[in-house]
This record gives sequence, C-alpha cells and structure tokens, in this order.
Amino acid sequence: MIIAEAKELIANGYKEITLLGQNVNSYGKYPDYGCNFSQLLRELNAIEGDFIIRFMTSHPKDCTHELLETMAQCEKVAKHLHLPFQSGSNRVLDAMNRRYTREKYLGLLEYAYSLMPELSVTSDVIVGFPGETYEEFCETVTLVEQANFTSMFTFIFSSREGTKAAAMPDPVSREEKGKWFKELLDAQEKVAAKRTASMVGKTYRVLCESVSKSGLIEGRTQGNIIIEFPADVSVIGSFREVKVTESLTWILRGELAD
Repeated sequence: MIIAEAKELIANGYKEITLLGQNVNSYGKYPDYGCNFSQLLRELNAIEGDFIIRFMTSHPKDCTHELLETMAQCEKVAKHLHLPFQSGSNRVLDAMNRRYTREKYLGLLEYAYSLMPELSVTSDVIVGFPGETYEEFCETVTLVEQANFTSMFTFIFSSREGTKAAAMPDPVSREEKGKWFKELLDAQEKVAAKRTASMVGKTYRVLCESVSKSGLIEGRTQGNIIIEFPADVSVIGSFREVKVTESLTWILRGELAD
C-alpha cells in the first residue's frame, strides 16, 4: 500500500515523499509487515522518477547499521536523520525507559558519519527530567558538543498526569531549569554556527519550495537545512543546484549554480 501510494504521488508530479511515525524505523519488526524499514526505503528508492525520500521520527533503539547503510546507498533517501537522544546521562535515560545508552547513541552517530560525512543529524532533548542533577545535565551538553547536530528541538520537562514521571520527586525549580535550558541552547548555537559556516562555498541540490519573507526563493537541502537565494518563482517545485555564499547559524544564503 505504501509503495502504491508513493508511485501514484510521484506520477502526479510530487517531488518529496515523507514517511511519518512516532518510531518510524520500528516499521517491519513484526513478520506480517513483509519487510523491515530498510527494505521499504530500498523499494521506494527503486521507483522511477526524480524525487526525495524523507522520514521521521527515528528511535535510537531501532536505528540499525542496516538502516544507516541503506541511507548511504540509496541516492533518493535524504541524508538527514532525526534521532532524538533526550538526555546525555545514562541514569536519566534509564529513568526515562529509553532503552539505550549514551555510548550506544554516540556509536550510532560515529558509524553514520563514517558512511555519510555530510549527514545532517537533528534531535530532541528534554531538560530537567525529575531527579536530574546539574552534573547529569552537563552530560547532555557534552553530548551535544560531540554529536555535531544541525539543530535540536529542546524542551523543559513538563509533567503529564498519569505518567510514571509525574510521580517522581522533582526538586529542581523551574527557574533553575530555565538557566540550564539557556546553557544548552548556547552550546547548540555554537555547534550549528560552525557547521553552517563549513558549508559556505559548497554546492547543494535543493528542492525549491516557496518565496521567503525576504522575497528570496526558499528551499531545503537534502540535510533539511533552509537555504534562500535569488531566482524566478518558476523554479518552485523543481530541484536546482545552489552554491552557499553565506551562513546565518540556522539557515543559509546562496545563489543558483546551474
């Protein structure tokens, strides 16, 4: 059914197929699916046409070497991996029931970057989980500095009634968690600025999507990074080669190279 729907969309001129799921990479863990997630990506990649395949959100516990190898080998699969890590502390990860460790997570990224040096990795992180200490929070900051994330979705822990976490002791004040949160954002901003700066002068294949507020054409690289550049609106909906001329921490500016 997924393959048939994708073929229909591509035949109708769509340029991007996005597979969505809370743990999208756990697809196919049970025999009745017929194939696992890596095999599904390969089948989609084999469909004729000029398009790109994206997926999110992945869970580290189901992120396999096979999946990373598939991403590297399939030219239509975007070189972007959204892989939430939530905390850099093994004790906190265990309390969250995340079922992986800091070491496993960083090991996955190391292997992914070895296959795809320009892979764009984004993530989710929670600050101030009940019982988290400042020292454990600092482990999250050091993971961010090591992981070379393009960007992150960051949250201060918010209790939800009925969850196990809601019944846990939570002695750290919201004000203190806010200070930690800013410290984390500052660390990621430095990482992101360095990463986008390294892209200046390089050329990327971009799907042109719309006109930005600044009046430029706005598109996204394979790594899901926004890039703005001057061009006629007729390019919207097509893939174009764009050379990066300026980095602005979270987005890029460029010019048509084709």
